[in-house]
Amino acid sequence: MKKWLLAAAVCVLTACSSGGESKTYYQLPVVQGGAQSAASQGARLLWVEQVSIPDYLAGNGVVYQTTDVQYVIANNNLWASPLDQQLRTTLVANLSQQLPGWVVSSQPLGSEQDTLNVAVNGFHGPL
Repeated sequence: MKKWLLAAAVCVLTACSSGGESKTYYQLPVVQGGAQSAASQGARLLWVEQVSIPDYLAGNGVVYQTTDVQYVIANNNLWASPLDQQLRTTLVANLSQQLPGWVVSSQPLGSEQDTLNVAVNGFHGPL
């Protein structure tokens, strides 16, 4: 999660300093870990069904806050893919690494699975 905040902070700082018309694309870092097998005997199954984000974060532009009540959507600092998908992919990778005995997936795994839905209310990095 701290990596997400660091990535967001880098995006915000870059958005504030850009003066040219070139576009820069950002992707959240994903933890690289060993692949899990759904056939693991005794493994619990977890389907990360959805990560929902507020409408103001759902666009292509990186969003940064300029005052307590004002947000700016960048035109030249853009997400490489939809932010909700990036958050979901990162969450699956992190949970897969940190939950031994679990198979975590962004796809349904079967009828005997736990399901996780996440609602993100804000996405703030340190300034």
